Amino acid sequence: MALKKDSWLVRGVLIAAVAAFVAVPILFGINGRASSSNSSHSASTQPTVDETAQLQGEIEGYTAVLGREPDNQTALSGIIYAKSRLGDLQGTVEPLERLVALNPGEPRYAVLLAQTKQQLNDLEGAAQVYRSVLTQSPGNVPALEGLVALLLSQGRTEGAVGLLKDTLNTADQNNEISPGSVDKLSVKLLLGQVYVEEGNFDQALSIYDETIADAQAASPSQPDFRPTLAKGLVLKEQGKDEEAQVLFDQAIALAPTQYKDGVRELVSEKSAPPETATESVEGEAVEEGVEAETSAP
Repeated sequence: MALKKDSWLVRGVLIAAVAAFVAVPILFGINGRASSSNSSHSASTQPTVDETAQLQGEIEGYTAVLGREPDNQTALSGIIYAKSRLGDLQGTVEPLERLVALNPGEPRYAVLLAQTKQQLNDLEGAAQVYRSVLTQSPGNVPALEGLVALLLSQGRTEGAVGLLKDTLNTADQNNEISPGSVDKLSVKLLLGQVYVEEGNFDQALSIYDETIADAQAASPSQPDFRPTLAKGLVLKEQGKDEEAQVLFDQAIALAPTQYKDGVRELVSEKSAPPETATESVEGEAVEEGVEAETSAP
Protein backbone atom coordinates (compact mmCIF):
# COMPACT_ATOMS: atom_id res chain seq x y z
CA MET A 1 0.00 0.00 0.00
CA ALA A 2 1.10 3.59 -0.54
CA LEU A 3 1.27 5.70 2.57
CA LYS A 4 -0.93 8.77 2.71
CA LYS A 5 0.64 12.05 1.65
CA ASP A 6 0.42 13.45 5.19
CA SER A 7 1.24 10.16 6.85
CA TRP A 8 2.27 10.68 10.47
CA LEU A 9 4.52 7.68 10.06
CA VAL A 10 6.45 9.27 7.21
CA ARG A 11 6.63 12.59 9.05
CA GLY A 12 8.20 10.87 12.01
CA VAL A 13 6.61 13.35 14.40
CA LEU A 14 5.08 10.84 16.77
CA ILE A 15 7.36 7.88 16.42
CA ALA A 16 10.90 8.95 17.17
CA ALA A 17 11.72 8.84 20.85
CA VAL A 18 12.03 12.32 22.30
CA ALA A 19 15.76 11.83 22.77
CA ALA A 20 16.17 10.76 19.16
CA PHE A 21 13.67 13.24 17.72
CA VAL A 22 16.42 15.49 16.37
CA ALA A 23 19.50 13.29 16.62
CA VAL A 24 18.48 10.57 14.18
CA PRO A 25 15.48 11.64 12.11
CA ILE A 26 14.10 9.50 9.36
CA LEU A 27 15.51 11.36 6.39
CA PHE A 28 13.64 9.78 3.57
CA GLY A 29 9.96 8.90 3.26
CA ILE A 30 8.49 6.05 1.27
CA ASN A 31 7.72 8.35 -1.63
CA GLY A 32 11.37 9.34 -1.89
CA ARG A 33 11.06 12.72 -0.24
CA ALA A 34 12.42 13.83 3.09
CA SER A 35 10.04 12.79 5.79
CA SER A 36 10.08 15.83 8.01
CA SER A 37 9.20 19.32 6.87
CA ASN A 38 12.68 20.58 7.77
CA SER A 39 14.40 17.80 5.84
CA SER A 40 12.09 18.39 2.88
CA HIS A 41 12.92 22.07 2.83
CA SER A 42 16.64 21.38 3.01
CA ALA A 43 16.52 18.74 0.29
CA SER A 44 14.58 21.02 -2.06
CA THR A 45 17.06 23.89 -1.72
CA GLN A 46 19.44 23.49 -4.63
CA PRO A 47 23.02 24.76 -4.18
CA THR A 48 23.97 27.88 -6.10
CA VAL A 49 26.58 27.83 -8.86
CA ASP A 50 29.24 29.01 -6.41
CA GLU A 51 28.14 26.48 -3.78
CA THR A 52 28.21 23.71 -6.39
CA ALA A 53 31.77 24.61 -7.34
CA GLN A 54 32.76 24.68 -3.68
CA LEU A 55 31.14 21.31 -3.00
CA GLN A 56 32.84 19.76 -6.02
CA GLY A 57 36.15 21.13 -4.77
CA GLU A 58 35.50 19.62 -1.35
CA ILE A 59 34.76 16.26 -2.95
CA GLU A 60 38.07 16.38 -4.82
CA GLY A 61 39.89 17.25 -1.61
CA TYR A 62 38.23 14.52 0.42
CA THR A 63 38.85 12.01 -2.38
CA ALA A 64 42.55 12.89 -2.28
CA VAL A 65 42.62 12.38 1.49
CA LEU A 66 40.89 9.01 1.16
CA GLY A 67 43.46 8.01 -1.44
CA ARG A 68 46.08 8.31 1.30
CA GLU A 69 43.90 7.38 4.27
CA PRO A 70 40.98 5.14 3.19
CA ASP A 71 39.59 5.02 6.73
CA ASN A 72 39.66 8.76 7.43
CA GLN A 73 36.19 9.24 8.90
CA THR A 74 36.24 13.03 8.64
CA ALA A 75 36.82 12.73 4.90
CA LEU A 76 34.17 10.02 4.56
CA SER A 77 31.61 12.16 6.38
CA GLY A 78 32.58 15.21 4.35
CA ILE A 79 32.22 13.47 1.01
CA ILE A 80 28.83 12.05 2.05
CA TYR A 81 27.57 15.51 2.94
CA ALA A 82 28.92 17.15 -0.22
CA LYS A 83 27.53 14.49 -2.55
CA SER A 84 24.14 14.53 -0.86
CA ARG A 85 23.97 18.32 -1.24
CA LEU A 86 24.69 17.88 -4.95
CA GLY A 87 21.92 15.31 -5.24
CA ASP A 88 24.29 12.40 -5.82
CA LEU A 89 22.72 9.94 -3.38
CA GLN A 90 24.14 6.94 -5.21
CA GLY A 91 27.58 8.40 -4.63
CA THR A 92 27.01 8.41 -0.87
CA VAL A 93 26.41 4.67 -0.62
CA GLU A 94 30.03 3.50 -0.79
CA PRO A 95 31.38 5.95 1.84
CA LEU A 96 28.38 5.20 4.05
CA GLU A 97 29.09 1.49 3.80
CA ARG A 98 32.67 2.23 4.82
CA LEU A 99 31.52 4.21 7.86
CA VAL A 100 29.23 1.34 8.85
CA ALA A 101 32.14 -1.10 8.63
CA LEU A 102 34.37 1.20 10.67
CA ASN A 103 31.72 1.76 13.36
CA PRO A 104 29.98 -1.59 13.95
CA GLY A 105 28.71 -0.45 17.34
CA GLU A 106 27.21 2.82 16.06
CA PRO A 107 23.82 2.11 14.43
CA ARG A 108 23.15 5.64 13.17
CA TYR A 109 25.44 5.16 10.18
CA ALA A 110 23.69 1.92 9.26
CA VAL A 111 20.28 3.56 9.62
CA LEU A 112 21.36 6.39 7.33
CA LEU A 113 22.65 3.82 4.82
CA ALA A 114 19.31 1.99 4.92
CA GLN A 115 17.42 5.25 4.47
CA THR A 116 19.59 6.12 1.48
CA LYS A 117 19.05 2.70 -0.11
CA GLN A 118 15.34 3.12 0.54
CA GLN A 119 15.24 6.41 -1.34
CA LEU A 120 17.24 4.86 -4.18
CA ASN A 121 14.53 2.16 -4.35
CA ASP A 122 16.90 -0.59 -3.26
CA LEU A 123 14.23 -1.91 -0.92
CA GLU A 124 15.80 -5.32 -0.43
CA GLY A 125 19.12 -3.74 0.46
CA ALA A 126 17.43 -1.28 2.80
CA ALA A 127 15.51 -4.06 4.56
CA GLN A 128 18.69 -6.08 5.05
CA VAL A 129 20.44 -3.14 6.68
CA TYR A 130 17.47 -2.31 8.90
CA ARG A 131 17.24 -5.94 10.06
CA SER A 132 20.98 -5.99 10.72
CA VAL A 133 20.59 -2.94 12.97
CA LEU A 134 17.63 -4.51 14.78
CA THR A 135 19.54 -7.74 15.35
CA GLN A 136 22.14 -5.70 17.19
CA SER A 137 19.74 -3.15 18.72
CA PRO A 138 16.14 -4.53 18.79
CA GLY A 139 14.74 -1.27 20.11
CA ASN A 140 16.38 1.11 17.64
CA VAL A 141 13.43 3.37 16.86
CA PRO A 142 14.66 4.87 13.55
CA ALA A 143 15.39 1.37 12.23
CA LEU A 144 11.99 0.09 13.37
CA GLU A 145 10.28 3.10 11.84
CA GLY A 146 12.14 2.70 8.55
CA LEU A 147 11.48 -1.03 8.25
CA VAL A 148 7.82 -0.66 9.20
CA ALA A 149 7.35 2.08 6.60
CA LEU A 150 9.07 -0.10 4.02
CA LEU A 151 6.85 -3.09 4.84
CA LEU A 152 3.71 -0.96 4.64
CA SER A 153 4.77 0.42 1.27
CA GLN A 154 4.89 -3.18 0.03
CA GLY A 155 1.45 -3.98 1.45
CA ARG A 156 2.95 -6.22 4.13
CA THR A 157 0.86 -4.97 7.03
CA GLU A 158 0.93 -8.26 8.92
CA GLY A 159 4.72 -8.25 8.73
CA ALA A 160 4.85 -4.73 10.17
CA VAL A 161 2.46 -5.60 13.00
CA GLY A 162 4.33 -8.83 13.71
CA LEU A 163 7.68 -7.02 13.85
CA LEU A 164 6.38 -4.52 16.40
CA LYS A 165 4.57 -7.09 18.53
CA ASP A 166 7.69 -9.26 18.61
CA THR A 167 9.69 -6.22 19.71
CA LEU A 168 7.22 -5.56 22.52
CA ASN A 169 7.12 -9.22 23.58
CA THR A 170 10.90 -9.32 24.00
CA ALA A 171 11.26 -5.76 25.35
CA ASP A 172 11.39 -6.66 29.05
CA GLN A 173 13.99 -9.35 28.43
CA ASN A 174 16.13 -7.00 26.33
CA ASN A 175 15.78 -4.22 28.88
CA GLU A 176 17.00 -6.56 31.61
CA ILE A 177 20.14 -7.22 29.58
CA SER A 178 20.55 -3.60 28.49
CA PRO A 179 18.39 -1.23 30.55
CA GLY A 180 16.46 1.27 28.45
CA SER A 181 17.41 -0.33 25.15
CA VAL A 182 13.78 -0.75 24.06
CA ASP A 183 11.43 2.21 24.50
CA LYS A 184 8.13 0.36 24.75
CA LEU A 185 6.08 3.53 24.55
CA SER A 186 7.66 4.51 21.21
CA VAL A 187 7.12 1.01 19.84
CA LYS A 188 3.46 1.08 20.93
CA LEU A 189 3.02 4.46 19.23
CA LEU A 190 4.42 3.02 16.04
CA LEU A 191 2.06 0.04 16.30
CA GLY A 192 -0.84 2.44 16.78
CA GLN A 193 0.23 4.32 13.66
CA VAL A 194 0.20 1.09 11.64
CA TYR A 195 -3.41 0.58 12.72
CA VAL A 196 -4.18 4.16 11.70
CA GLU A 197 -2.67 3.61 8.26
CA GLU A 198 -4.98 0.62 7.88
CA GLY A 199 -8.01 2.62 9.01
CA ASN A 200 -8.38 0.54 12.17
CA PHE A 201 -9.08 3.53 14.40
CA ASP A 202 -10.60 1.57 17.30
CA GLN A 203 -7.45 -0.53 17.67
CA ALA A 204 -5.29 2.58 17.37
CA LEU A 205 -7.27 4.43 20.04
CA SER A 206 -6.97 1.43 22.35
CA ILE A 207 -3.18 1.49 21.93
CA TYR A 208 -3.04 5.25 22.47
CA ASP A 209 -5.16 5.07 25.65
CA GLU A 210 -2.76 2.43 26.93
CA THR A 211 0.29 4.55 26.12
CA ILE A 212 -1.27 7.65 27.72
CA ALA A 213 -1.63 5.63 30.93
CA ASP A 214 1.93 4.31 30.56
CA ALA A 215 3.28 7.83 30.08
CA GLN A 216 1.40 9.12 33.12
CA ALA A 217 2.70 6.26 35.27
CA ALA A 218 6.27 6.74 34.08
CA SER A 219 6.33 10.50 34.72
CA PRO A 220 3.29 11.86 36.59
CA SER A 221 4.57 15.45 36.61
CA GLN A 222 5.60 15.58 32.94
CA PRO A 223 4.15 12.68 30.93
CA ASP A 224 5.21 12.14 27.33
CA PHE A 225 3.09 14.30 25.01
CA ARG A 226 3.12 11.93 22.03
CA PRO A 227 0.29 9.53 23.00
CA THR A 228 -2.00 12.47 23.73
CA LEU A 229 -1.18 14.08 20.39
CA ALA A 230 -1.63 10.77 18.57
CA LYS A 231 -5.07 10.19 20.07
CA GLY A 232 -6.09 13.74 19.21
CA LEU A 233 -5.09 13.21 15.58
CA VAL A 234 -7.18 10.05 15.35
CA LEU A 235 -10.21 11.80 16.85
CA LYS A 236 -9.70 14.66 14.41
CA GLU A 237 -9.63 12.14 11.57
CA GLN A 238 -12.96 10.80 12.85
CA GLY A 239 -14.50 14.28 12.81
CA LYS A 240 -14.56 14.62 16.61
CA ASP A 241 -13.08 18.11 16.49
CA GLU A 242 -13.93 19.30 20.01
CA GLU A 243 -12.54 16.18 21.69
CA ALA A 244 -9.46 16.37 19.50
CA GLN A 245 -8.83 20.03 20.34
CA VAL A 246 -8.82 19.28 24.07
CA LEU A 247 -6.09 16.70 23.50
CA PHE A 248 -4.16 19.01 21.18
CA ASP A 249 -4.09 21.69 23.88
CA GLN A 250 -2.90 19.11 26.41
CA ALA A 251 -0.19 17.85 24.05
CA ILE A 252 1.12 21.37 23.40
CA ALA A 253 1.22 22.04 27.13
CA LEU A 254 3.06 18.77 27.81
CA ALA A 255 5.55 19.02 24.94
CA PRO A 256 9.10 20.10 25.78
CA THR A 257 9.88 23.63 24.64
CA GLN A 258 11.92 22.53 21.63
CA TYR A 259 8.98 20.51 20.25
CA LYS A 260 6.08 22.88 20.90
CA ASP A 261 6.36 24.63 17.53
CA GLY A 262 6.43 21.30 15.70
CA VAL A 263 3.32 20.13 17.54
CA ARG A 264 1.53 23.41 16.84
CA GLU A 265 2.44 23.16 13.16
CA LEU A 266 1.06 19.63 12.88
CA VAL A 267 -2.13 20.57 14.72
CA SER A 268 -2.53 23.64 12.51
CA GLU A 269 -2.16 21.54 9.36
CA LYS A 270 -4.76 19.07 10.57
CA SER A 271 -7.14 21.90 11.51
CA ALA A 272 -6.76 23.81 8.22
CA PRO A 273 -9.80 24.07 5.91
CA PRO A 274 -9.86 21.53 3.04
CA GLU A 275 -9.09 24.27 0.52
CA THR A 276 -5.86 25.12 2.31
CA ALA A 277 -4.86 21.46 2.55
CA THR A 278 -5.52 21.01 -1.18
CA GLU A 279 -3.37 24.00 -2.04
CA SER A 280 -0.59 22.62 0.16
CA VAL A 281 -0.66 19.23 -1.57
CA GLU A 282 -0.66 20.86 -5.00
CA GLY A 283 2.29 23.02 -4.01
CA GLU A 284 4.21 19.95 -2.82
CA ALA A 285 3.44 18.18 -6.09
CA VAL A 286 4.95 21.07 -8.06
CA GLU A 287 7.97 21.05 -5.76
CA GLU A 288 8.42 17.32 -6.30
CA GLY A 289 8.33 17.82 -10.06
CA VAL A 290 11.03 20.47 -9.88
CA GLU A 291 13.15 18.24 -7.65
CA ALA A 292 12.76 15.32 -10.05
CA GLU A 293 13.82 17.42 -13.04
CA THR A 294 16.82 18.97 -11.33
CA SER A 295 18.05 15.64 -9.99
CA ALA A 296 17.62 13.77 -13.27
CA PRO A 297 20.90 12.75 -14.95
